[in-house]
Amino acid sequence: MKALIIGATGATGKDLINVLLQDPYYTEVIIFVRRPTGITHDKLSEVLTDFDKLDRVSGHINGDVLFSCLGTTLKTAGSKAKQRHIDYEIQLKFAEVARKNGVSRMVLLSAYGASPASNVFYSRLKGELEEGIAGLYFEQYIIFKPGLLVRKNSDRLVERISARLLNFLNGMGLLRKFRPLPTGILAEKLAKAPEVFANGSHVVELNEIFKL
Repeated sequence: MKALIIGATGATGKDLINVLLQDPYYTEVIIFVRRPTGITHDKLSEVLTDFDKLDRVSGHINGDVLFSCLGTTLKTAGSKAKQRHIDYEIQLKFAEVARKNGVSRMVLLSAYGASPASNVFYSRLKGELEEGIAGLYFEQYIIFKPGLLVRKNSDRLVERISARLLNFLNGMGLLRKFRPLPTGILAEKLAKAPEVFANGSHVVELNEIFKL
């Protein structure tokens, strides 16, 4: 199985690279990144990519399954327009090229509450992306909708506080559905999904991810 990854330099993407490289089910892993990662492995190929000029790398966008872990925050992006460009336009365009090149499977990392009808900008953005990719008719399309993610050595204060609060409530038997999800575990589930799901569309909600 030849895997393609965009969003490989984010917390989940980095963990996914490690998981795929260790999994014998995947014989080749190609990551599309803006800058060199410094990661070396016999199974790994790195394609330096200007995501606004995908035509330059379109010949490399072929394989068996595309994993998209790309995403940003409004604070990091600087504006809603820039966040939409990264979280929606780039990913949809990359998926379009992949589908045109014969990639038959897609695993999308979305978010809990994503819906094109949402009043929340981020949730609506993710929902529109889910819908847009659905229109490309991948033979196998798997959407993951996690809640709060726990990143290694996170510097996000709100994230750390939220994780501690949820862990405390979970320990009391409350809000178990919303328990924090370490990105390492999420990466394992993402990698496993193409092996265990049949063709067609599948949505893995936050309370189902741990069971996968």
